[in-house]
Amino acid sequence: MKKRIGILGSTGSIGVQTLEVIDLHDEFEVVALTANTNVNKLYEQCLKYRPQIVALMDRNSQQELSERLQKHKDLDVDVLWGMEGLIAVAKYKPIDILVTAVVGMIGLVPTIEAIKANKTIALANKETLVTAGELIMPLAKAHSVKILPVDSEHSAIYQSLQGNAYKKIEKVILTASGGPFRGKDAAYLKNVSLEDALKHPNWEMGAKITIDSSTLMNKGLEVIEAKWLFDVEPDQIEVLVHPESIIHSMVQYIDGSVIAQLGLPDMRLPIQYALFESQREYMPYERLDLTKLHKLTFEKPDIDTFKCLKLAFTALECGGLIPTILNAANEIIVAMFLDKKIQYFQIADYIEDVMNTYIEEYYDSKLELTLDRILEAQAWAEQYIERRWHQ
Repeated sequence: MKKRIGILGSTGSIGVQTLEVIDLHDEFEVVALTANTNVNKLYEQCLKYRPQIVALMDRNSQQELSERLQKHKDLDVDVLWGMEGLIAVAKYKPIDILVTAVVGMIGLVPTIEAIKANKTIALANKETLVTAGELIMPLAKAHSVKILPVDSEHSAIYQSLQGNAYKKIEKVILTASGGPFRGKDAAYLKNVSLEDALKHPNWEMGAKITIDSSTLMNKGLEVIEAKWLFDVEPDQIEVLVHPESIIHSMVQYIDGSVIAQLGLPDMRLPIQYALFESQREYMPYERLDLTKLHKLTFEKPDIDTFKCLKLAFTALECGGLIPTILNAANEIIVAMFLDKKIQYFQIADYIEDVMNTYIEEYYDSKLELTLDRILEAQAWAEQYIERRWHQ
């Protein structure tokens, strides 16, 4: 029997690459897809994969797709919209594995609903664990749901853990390419353009995650994710800049052994590893040729120049709602940069301002973390930024 796959965010980078992996294997059937507003791409995917249910985020896009699909009498696709549509897709009964590839906090509630519906989660949405790892992991355990990491770094750690006990971990080592501005100083960053920041040296990704990679916020969010995925403490997580992007991450054990996962920069490998639930299957892509590797280099990140990483460690140590504030601020402020409303060097400064303000006025380390409080903190960050910089 084929594994039935649903993809939240099927028209984005991870979603498209997930479908490329599915194309390689007869074991999978696509039954559900969602997109933000990319009607053309989702329409093409409907014609090719013939899902049973799809969703878009706004009513106009939903109506346009419905009208276009009505011309194909052999297709029977339920077309939904909005958050309710996204949730309906996430918990759609036939789905065996749900790939959560949407970007941002929008993925949190659908993922929670999917776990409650006992779906295996192939997790590419960082924000789910960054903001709600304290809720998500116990919920997954209560429902006997597997959370399979799709991020290349977390997949590398997950692969390096196979056959070993989590309690034997001394530390996990997340590698970072360093992005396009590795080695640059604060003075250089004052003149960075949007076009400069979108030129990642090793990976092809969506705009938001590419900017996050350049500021090292992406690595910061991965640090918080790693804490929840692998049940480690903040001081057991190390970040190393590895510009070749060949070692995707490592685990150091209590006996001093370090086990790493190596490969060419290609997201389809961790996607496939998740879809096959940790089983190895053939991939017809380029192999890593070790004879062509003249060196593998590592260096400590410059967290004074790229202070988003430092802010992420601070948020993790504070816990509670502070990671939500960090994430919410980053989402909104990166969007401001992508819209050319602020300069590159202001991204980290603005995020720090939002975090410090919330910590000073509202932080309570004893406050119980709940979904409602997470959503309230997200709304507070949005409103604060609107008042602070959009007046």
